[in-house]
Amino acid sequence: MKLSIELSPADTERLAKEAGRLGVTPERLAHAAVSDLLAREHEDFAVAAQRVLEKNRKLYRRLA
Repeated sequence: MKLSIELSPADTERLAKEAGRLGVTPERLAHAAVSDLLAREHEDFAVAAQRVLEKNRKLYRRLA
């Protein structure tokens, strides 16, 4: 999927500088940032689910 976004001049400059520092294109850095954000949402859910399972572990054992 192709996606087009509009950045402010300041954000465009920051993206270009950071991409240059990392040795990648600004497009590649933006792609990596979006991918990381989407993966983090999954991780947040997994952490929350694990916390609920641990919190209720004794209850689940009694109900089993």
